[in-house]
Amino acid sequence: MSTTTTRPEGGAVAPALRVQGITKSFKDLQVLRGVDFEVAPGSILALLGSNGAGKTTLVRILSTLLKADGGSATVYGHDVATNPAAVRESISLTGQFAAVDEVLTGRENLVLIAKLRHLRNPGAVADDLLARFSLTDAGQRRAATYSGGMRRRLDIAMSLIGDPPIIFLDEPTTGLDPQGRIEVWQTVQQLADNGTTVLLTTQYLDEAEQLADRIAILHEGTIIQNGTLAELKQLLPPAKVEYVEKQPSLEDVFLTLVGSSSEKESR
Repeated sequence: MSTTTTRPEGGAVAPALRVQGITKSFKDLQVLRGVDFEVAPGSILALLGSNGAGKTTLVRILSTLLKADGGSATVYGHDVATNPAAVRESISLTGQFAAVDEVLTGRENLVLIAKLRHLRNPGAVADDLLARFSLTDAGQRRAATYSGGMRRRLDIAMSLIGDPPIIFLDEPTTGLDPQGRIEVWQTVQQLADNGTTVLLTTQYLDEAEQLADRIAILHEGTIIQNGTLAELKQLLPPAKVEYVEKQPSLEDVFLTLVGSSSEKESR
C-alpha cells in the first residue's frame, strides 16, 4: 500500500512516526519514563541503547503489540492506541531473530506471505523481492541452507510484502557474523533509498554510525540525546592536535552521555 505524506501549513513534512511522552512499567520496574522523538519520512532513525534500555518494549508499543501506560504515538497520523488496525496496515516489524520457515525454500516463504496478504500474483511478488535482495540464485533452496545474513535478508524481504511505508527493525544483526552484518546494512540502506522509513534499534555503535540519518540514545527509559552523528560529536570537546588529530567517535559520545546520566542519578 502507499501512504501520502501530509504537509501542514508552512510546507513542513509531517513526521512518519511521532512519539510523545511514552511510559511503560512492568509491576515495580519502570522501563520507559517519557520517551519523545520523531522520524522523518524516508529516513533512518537509529534508537541506540544498551541491553535493558527499553528498545524492544518501545517497538512493541509502536507496533501495537503492547499498550503504553501513558503518552501517545502516531504512525503517519494514525494513533497507535486508538487506531491500531490502521497502524498495522502502515508498518512491518522484523524482530531480533529471523522468522522464516526453514522447511520451505526462500521463494516459497515469500509466496506464502503474499498469499496470506491476499496479493495478486504472489509468484511475481516473490520473484521481484528475490531479485531486489540478491536472493534469486538461492530462491529454490530451502531456507535451512541459508547463511545468517541470507536468512535475515529473506526475513526483511518477507516483511516488505505489501509495501509498508515504515519498517521497524529490532536489532536486526544480532548473532550475525561480520559479512552477514554488512549484507543487512546494505539492505537497510536500500530500503531508505527507495523511500521506506526505518526505525532501527541497535546496541551496536558502528551500526548506528554506518546507517542512521539521526541517532536517538535511549538510556534508563528516556531519550538523553537525539541528533545527527555530526551534532552528537559536537557534544564532546574538539579534537586536540598533537601528532594525530582524532575526532570523537560515536562510541566516545555514547559512553560520555550514558556515564554522565548515570552519575547524575546516583547523586
